[in-house]
Amino acid sequence: MEIESDVPHIPDHKLSEKEFLLTTPISAEERGKIFEELTNAIKSENLAPYYKYLHEQVKDFPFDESLYKKLASKNETEIGELKLKIKEAEGEEETELDVVATTTKLAEYYTKIIDRTNATETLNKVLELTSDTGKKIDNLLTLTRLDFFFNDLPQVRKDLDQISILIEKGGDWERRNRFKAYNGIYLLATRNFSEASQLLTDSLATFTSTELCTYEQIAHYAIVAGVISLDRVDLKEKIIDSPEILSIYSSAPELEPLLNLTNSLYTCQYNCLFDYLLQSYDQLLLPNKYLHAHANYFLREMRCKSYGQLLESYKSLSLKSMAANFNISEDFLDQDLCRFIPNKKLNCVIDKVNGIIETNRPDNKNNQYHLLIKQGDTLLTKLQKYGAAVKLSGAERVV
Repeated sequence: MEIESDVPHIPDHKLSEKEFLLTTPISAEERGKIFEELTNAIKSENLAPYYKYLHEQVKDFPFDESLYKKLASKNETEIGELKLKIKEAEGEEETELDVVATTTKLAEYYTKIIDRTNATETLNKVLELTSDTGKKIDNLLTLTRLDFFFNDLPQVRKDLDQISILIEKGGDWERRNRFKAYNGIYLLATRNFSEASQLLTDSLATFTSTELCTYEQIAHYAIVAGVISLDRVDLKEKIIDSPEILSIYSSAPELEPLLNLTNSLYTCQYNCLFDYLLQSYDQLLLPNKYLHAHANYFLREMRCKSYGQLLESYKSLSLKSMAANFNISEDFLDQDLCRFIPNKKLNCVIDKVNGIIETNRPDNKNNQYHLLIKQGDTLLTKLQKYGAAVKLSGAERVV
């Protein structure tokens, strides 16, 4: 269940999501609507640095020089006041905490108006000034959000590595919980679906990171990572029967294609699976900032997973029958299977003459036998070393 935290929602991640949509093939009408929404947010929050950034990055973004100067003037006034408070705090004795607090406020203001250069510089200064582990984690999480905003994933990884070290030293439950969600989204954005699934599904029950994304979005990411990486048992437990996922059915109708895809895969309703897959691809992957780059991969891997799941139940199956199961043409199925068979993603061969797919599952018993032999050899080696060490120790005591 979503729990609101008192962490400032800076920078506003919704602006970054709208900006991302400008890089996708949308209609002129939709583009104009996003321009208007971004401009309204810029005006209401005095986001002069972000206004200039959009002007430089998006060629057709409407830019008013007089409006920019007006917003920049308001920013300069606020920044000047905050810098004055920092100087006053520095001039007084035994006010280290006041210096940290006022510098943090300046860093947060830079982050709010999306002045990345000054925000990063000031946040790093706060990290140097404070020795409090919790405050360091909070500032690094703000820095991580800023880097997420600009989709700078290599820098996000560096931020998360620093937080990980501090978390081990003394992060409280809430900070650990927030770190889990941040790390899960990073892993999702870098296509590590297996590890992302574990973190994101764990985050669902105690989600507090609304400063980075909404509860519906974290559920969206958990389902995507889960449906592609979990086996049937875990998919049932962690996604399909998850109370948190079940609770969003009515509040997040936009996730319906993805929920239908997950259920049709689990219940083996292959005839409608590809329809749900294409709907998810168009509506929930391509327009998403973190999933767009992996949309084709998801499409391909989900087809492979569903083919493999059906073939597990048969020693052989006709192309015609399998194509009918998936409600696709035999030619498409033939060509698609040929993408996965050569690299052993599917354990089968196609008898083109007779129009039959023959499965050739690996011999699990043989694999288990060889694994047992290997593990037994390792254990015997360890026991021999241990025995030699014990004898040597005993000999030393006799001497």
